[in-house]
Amino acid sequence: MKASVWGYWLIALGIFVLVIMMLLQSYTTTDTQDYYLVKEITYAALHDAVDLSHYRATGELKINREKFVENFVRRFAESITMAANEYKIDFFELYETPPKVSVRVATKSATYNVAGDSSSFNVVNTIDAILELPPKV
Repeated sequence: MKASVWGYWLIALGIFVLVIMMLLQSYTTTDTQDYYLVKEITYAALHDAVDLSHYRATGELKINREKFVENFVRRFAESITMAANEYKIDFFELYETPPKVSVRVATKSATYNVAGDSSSFNVVNTIDAILELPPKV
């Protein structure tokens, strides 16, 4: 009987620790997570936004701005997992020819209170991406 009570306490402690970890996960974000997410989405959206008819006709790369922004926002919305954060996406330097984009994503975490002090933090990631043709051999 004595050993089974300790077993129940151990299981309860494990469940308590899991609940605390799940609650704290929604308040944390890392710069590395956001950076690689923005980087991969930027390059994928760039490849999706290439105007293939223009490339076939002239041989030069050109992207469609609206298509890039639409693909980026859609992919970003599908990929984020931290619902407690607010994201502000800024697009600047959207050049169609040659294809160059600059994207800034600012992450604002949820505000939390510790001993009467409320605090939140911001993480800003900026990506500059240029799409190039592979070298002709």
